[in-house]
Amino acid sequence: MAAVVLTAGLTTGCDAVNKALDCVQTANAVATSVSNLQNAVENAANDPTQADEALSAIDKSLADLGDKTDNTDVNKAVDDLNKAVDNVRSAIEGGDQTPDISGVTDAAGELTKVCTS
Repeated sequence: MAAVVLTAGLTTGCDAVNKALDCVQTANAVATSVSNLQNAVENAANDPTQADEALSAIDKSLADLGDKTDNTDVNKAVDDLNKAVDNVRSAIEGGDQTPDISGVTDAAGELTKVCTS
């Protein structure tokens, strides 16, 4: 019986570590995509598709993380970042070639903070 309890405890501990690692890896991927988004917005005249590609990369990372976590703080940070990405995408689709991406950078920073705390 003790072995079962110990194994269950270790498995639960490993699950928590794996979830935390997934969160940190996703936060890093999002940070890279946000950096790409910043570059894309700065160079929108040269290649307007780069911003959409960066936004899509953020969407994918967030979807992957959302499927892997049940942490309330992480889910809130993911939701906030999704909203910020939607706002930038709407601005671009509305013809804004230099959208304000501060909401995305702020929300990505919050996700990183939540994942590393």
